Amino acid sequence: MEQTIYRACPLCEAICGLEIKTDGQEVISIRGDKDDPFSRGHICPKAVALKDIQEDPDRLQKPLKKVDGQWREISWDDALDEVTDRLFEINRTHGADSIGIYLGNPNVHNLGAMTHAPIFYKMLRTKNRYSATTVDQLPHQLVSHLMYGHQFLLPVPDIDHTDYMLILGGNPLVSNGSMMTCPDIKKRLKAIQDRGGKIIVIDPRRTETAHMAERHHFIRPGGDTAFLLALLKVLVETTAPEKRAHLSDHLDNVDQVENILKPVKVSDCADQCGIAREDIETIAKELAAADKATCYGRLGVSVTENGTLNHWLIQMINIVTGNLDKIGGTLVTDPAIDLVGMHLMGPGGYGRWRSRINDLPEACSDLPATEMATEILTPGDGQINAMIIAAGNPVLSTPNGKQLERALESLDFMVCVDFYLNETTRHADIILPPTAPLEHDHYDITFLMLAVRNVTRYSETVFTPPEGTLHDWQIYDELTRRMAVKMGAPITTKKRAPHRLVNLGLAYGPYGKRRRAEPGLSLQKLKDHSHGIDLGPLNPGLLQKLKTKNRKINCFPDLIRQGLEEFLEKLNSGPKQNGLLLIGRRHLRSNNSWMHNYDRLVKGKNRCTLLVHPDDIDRYGLSEGGYALLSSRVTEQKILVESCEDMMPGTVSLPHGWGHDRDGTRLSVARDHAGVSVNDFTDDTLRDPIAGTAAVNGVPVKIKRI
Repeated sequence: MEQTIYRACPLCEAICGLEIKTDGQEVISIRGDKDDPFSRGHICPKAVALKDIQEDPDRLQKPLKKVDGQWREISWDDALDEVTDRLFEINRTHGADSIGIYLGNPNVHNLGAMTHAPIFYKMLRTKNRYSATTVDQLPHQLVSHLMYGHQFLLPVPDIDHTDYMLILGGNPLVSNGSMMTCPDIKKRLKAIQDRGGKIIVIDPRRTETAHMAERHHFIRPGGDTAFLLALLKVLVETTAPEKRAHLSDHLDNVDQVENILKPVKVSDCADQCGIAREDIETIAKELAAADKATCYGRLGVSVTENGTLNHWLIQMINIVTGNLDKIGGTLVTDPAIDLVGMHLMGPGGYGRWRSRINDLPEACSDLPATEMATEILTPGDGQINAMIIAAGNPVLSTPNGKQLERALESLDFMVCVDFYLNETTRHADIILPPTAPLEHDHYDITFLMLAVRNVTRYSETVFTPPEGTLHDWQIYDELTRRMAVKMGAPITTKKRAPHRLVNLGLAYGPYGKRRRAEPGLSLQKLKDHSHGIDLGPLNPGLLQKLKTKNRKINCFPDLIRQGLEEFLEKLNSGPKQNGLLLIGRRHLRSNNSWMHNYDRLVKGKNRCTLLVHPDDIDRYGLSEGGYALLSSRVTEQKILVESCEDMMPGTVSLPHGWGHDRDGTRLSVARDHAGVSVNDFTDDTLRDPIAGTAAVNGVPVKIKRI
């Protein structure tokens, strides 16, 4: 029988509304939901691939155990018992920190993993926690923790009302918005231009977004800090304080920022970043003159050696121009489930513990993912002997993937929560596969907190899961209960499914039924409004939500001061990089490493090529469409060269998430489109000295013709 189900797409941050038509257990069509008030009918190619995920014969549905190097299906009880027994014994023998945890990006796109996994991981009491955050957005969170008192007080661009948008290291036409949940992004960007506004893009590559912008400026990879520093200096010296009058009573240490900027020379910064002084001054003048403007930085400025400084500088630019907490500037959301206001998520922290070998600090509860291999391979007290990896493929998504492969193979025990046998899970002893996205319900706890408009939507299950399968939350609930028995800890007999927790969060949230607030949200109300509910535009409110001790914005935290002083010492202390620098890139039909097993997303022209400017092709004697040998400190491999005038000379680009030629996987389509992993070239020793974030952009490489 044919049915039509409306729900949100859980594959990326845009959370576009979908209209899914089914017949029995088959997907007939997937289209954009034109009645979704947020996405307005827009979808990208990935959403249609939900059908492919559901029907993929490579997708695991029963637990696997490796026996004498061969995979065998086992029962859930046997799998869960063995995982619990092995982890408990390793913990008892070697201590809590002998167990490491790595959480991949899809966890935040999965309601059950968000609600139930933290309970289990907390029971293990290990400090060796790693996640995709430390090769992604950690600088955003750390800067918010330091300045605003909470890691999830994250101002997002008010894109629907701004008149001037400066974009650094972001390509929202491809990412669909990132740390800025923004479906239908192309129309929203075009609307800025239609109302007479401007979009300026700063990037080492003339990206898809740059092509539609008023102006694009090439920047030397890693030069963002110098550019932003020069921009802030000019703005501090030329912007009238009246522009930030609404913030003035809530700002601490602005005078200290002004003082440290005085000796900075814009010309020195221009030399460092590759953008002319005149262009920097023009951008500063336009930012200061715009009535409503926003400075937005994303992955390209996060995963560099100064990612934390970059995001602090971006916040300060929005503060100095008076655009923080202002309509048309940057605003925090008022989400229906308010993680910050309801104290459902911790404020974050820094340096509460440190890594065993390299003495690196935790940031917002994570140690740098670049430390995993070192902590596994280095003997001694506290060595990691077991790993739990959930919905992650760090062999392809973290630096020096080949070293991590060697480390994972050396473990005493490894368990993965994943429905694919991929480049990472192939090293596991047991794989616990959860249900597919269309087989469980969903509510976007995280990304509605980053949305450019206050909206809410609950997604009901499309298909009843096959008998003998478990949802993520059920896997974690069972592990928690078994571990509690082992530890002799009390545990409730009552199981609380994720949708019940969503109902409580909605009812007691800022629009909740229990708080007698409009529109009186509850889970049932969202079920009755299957297209979602619009809760209105973003509004100023950050100043009332500050979680710092004095309820003021800390404009110059000590960590930032120390990092900036070190950066200023190095600003002109040595020669600039004369060789090639490697950066990554995304594609609309990719989602990190796990959307390559579906023919509709990988067919056509080979996308895993090294983009090289024509001048560099001539300089190094390369040929368009030929192969070259690319090398970094950690590896060298053969790679297909593609000439591209959109690249800044001296910079080359490989896409993220490929490298599916490893033996022992079950990814039949991906293996036929293997490509090369950019993280075989990235260097685990390059990192942001403050947050510890991996510096996977601006990696020094060499190239020669084969």
